[in-house]
Amino acid sequence: MGIARPNILWLCADDFTPLVCGAYGNQQVRTPNLDRLAEMGTRFDHAYCSCPLSTPSRQAFWTGRYPRSIGVTLSPTPLPEDEVTLPTLLKGVGYETVAIGKTHYYAPRGHEFDWWIDRAEYRQWLQQKGARRVPSDTPVLGPWRPFYDPASVWLNSDCLPYGAFDSDMDGTYFALRAEDYLLREHPSPFFLYVSFYETHSPFPFPIEYRGRYDPSAFTVPSVRPDDVDQLPSVFRSLTTAEKQGIIAACHTSAEFMDKNVGIVLDALEVSGHADDTFVIFTSDHGYMLGQHGRFEKHCCYDPAVRSALLMRFPELIREGGASNELVELIDVVPTILKLCGATVPANVQGRSLLPLLRGEVATHREWVIAEYADNEEAMIRTDRWKLIYSTGRRRRQDGYALSRSVGRSVRLYDMVRDPDETTNLAGQSGHAATVRELIDRLAVHMKDTARYPSLIPHTKDAHALLEHCLVPQEAWSFG
Repeated sequence: MGIARPNILWLCADDFTPLVCGAYGNQQVRTPNLDRLAEMGTRFDHAYCSCPLSTPSRQAFWTGRYPRSIGVTLSPTPLPEDEVTLPTLLKGVGYETVAIGKTHYYAPRGHEFDWWIDRAEYRQWLQQKGARRVPSDTPVLGPWRPFYDPASVWLNSDCLPYGAFDSDMDGTYFALRAEDYLLREHPSPFFLYVSFYETHSPFPFPIEYRGRYDPSAFTVPSVRPDDVDQLPSVFRSLTTAEKQGIIAACHTSAEFMDKNVGIVLDALEVSGHADDTFVIFTSDHGYMLGQHGRFEKHCCYDPAVRSALLMRFPELIREGGASNELVELIDVVPTILKLCGATVPANVQGRSLLPLLRGEVATHREWVIAEYADNEEAMIRTDRWKLIYSTGRRRRQDGYALSRSVGRSVRLYDMVRDPDETTNLAGQSGHAATVRELIDRLAVHMKDTARYPSLIPHTKDAHALLEHCLVPQEAWSFG
């Protein structure tokens, strides 16, 4: 390869589901910049997060290690000081490292970056600049108070704009700071991470974007009888019209976020570094927009754990490609490190995507795994099968608790014939061997990736292993 140490531009969106992206087949949303990025590179159709919760997911893909291995399975758990992240490793081989926007750290790690700005800098900038006044008769979002207000309010079912114009939004500020950085001279290769707070609820977008989507144009996924027992109480009172409004708000926020992605991509083109920069777009996980009656992540259904992943690098990646291979977001770290000539630490659990991108291999992973510790829940997915296991013992603390306990839950879905995960095959005849095999694989994974393996009991009972290992890592007893 001709470029020894390419620049790295990593764009990330919060709670963004690939289902709200033109490149992934949505014909209602307007995401021309993400679509352009996909056309100029490769789209991964089966990319999975390690956890459908921002803090564990981001710390996992910063380190290339599973949440259980780094000891971050809940929010807001800080990343342990002994865990080494991608920017630190790149700094060690001469990269300038910059973070703009949301990193989701809960303890300072400023040593990782040569330049780091987030909402504190945004608020200071806005105070100095002065915000454009919003007319008093313009309906706007109020304070975001999840679980205090009804779900229809904090999920923005009225599809209200944030109380600011485009030029005063933090997403636009982050995009313009990235533009400033890209247009500078760069004596060293750079790693630039730009992370937007969109499309997290309440799905913020500026005044100019109100009315972009008609809520009545959206179809709400149906709720099947099998979903009812698993449906968190907080969603049960939502009406069809409210659900349509929430979906419209998410689409509007996605369009706004895409606009800011476009500012960054355009700046990269103008900078002259488009051909020597490896560009990545990810979401930290997915998001449920009415599937199974839910508007959240916090579970292991595919819309919650499936992430967007787009890559562009002209020297390596052909235009307009798409991959159906199973990949995990923790695979991005070893991919970047190998591409940049840096050593991949022995404890990294991700697998480099370079052999797949170069066409040297036809397959990448036999299965992918994700977990949501606050519900003691995990999933394993192969090309065909998906198994979701929950102990049913924990009273979850995230606000999405069920109205009653449902006990241990084992669900098996045929993802080829039933991609919407509507029919649980776990108890049906003919599938016992598949269930047993997947539970065994999941249990071995949880045991092998535990941060404290000495605390795991010696047993060959997969259920006993899972009931021990799926306890949130932060709650493990050291007595």
